[in-house]
Amino acid sequence: MLAEPTRSRRSPYRMPDSVWRATLARVRAEFAEMPCISVTPEKACALFGVTKPAINWILQRLVSDGFLTRTEQGEYVRRQQAP
Repeated sequence: MLAEPTRSRRSPYRMPDSVWRATLARVRAEFAEMPCISVTPEKACALFGVTKPAINWILQRLVSDGFLTRTEQGEYVRRQQAP
């Protein structure tokens, strides 16, 4: 007899997938349009109108994608493109 897979509870901070993809694309587009922008997670919350848990996930995703990097001061900036 196979055991049913256990499901973890969905985080109350989790966005619907369509909202997540749209928000991720919007934040990426803002950094693409303003390549010199640098934001802390707190500033990003205000700038993008997203909760702190959500913006943390979004910024980390953009770092893992190689699109952003985090400075020693804790700000997120666009990763420099190779010439």
